[in-house]
Amino acid sequence: MGNPPVSCIFCRLIAGEIPSHRVHEDELTLAFMDLGQLNPGHTLVAVKRHAATLLDITPDEAAAVMRTARRVALAVKATFDPPGMTLLQANGKEGDQTVFHFHLHVVPRHAGDGIALSWPRKDPPPALLEDYAARLRRALG
Repeated sequence: MGNPPVSCIFCRLIAGEIPSHRVHEDELTLAFMDLGQLNPGHTLVAVKRHAATLLDITPDEAAAVMRTARRVALAVKATFDPPGMTLLQANGKEGDQTVFHFHLHVVPRHAGDGIALSWPRKDPPPALLEDYAARLRRALG
């Protein structure tokens, strides 16, 4: 991927150039508190190497992010005891990504917390779903 953009806030955070509230670090990932705290314990898990989206990370980085996210989620559950948990990862402007360095949100959830994850159902017919599935199977090889 080359050198990360000088302006990447997560690269600067990972390098220690800007302060953060670190939760966990390993060879491939860094987990740190989200400054926007949707609920207590809201943590971001980022890859250390600059990569903009899921399509830019390696399989090893993807596995490491999920391992770290699970460890963080278990710690959030033990510490804050939320009744629910949402993992959220966005890619590209149209996918609502706001920081273009791959990261995943671990968000503790509570009833009435004001967080809404909803979208309009399209309900395509079964034949169209099978066409989509067949196209993906071909792409997967």
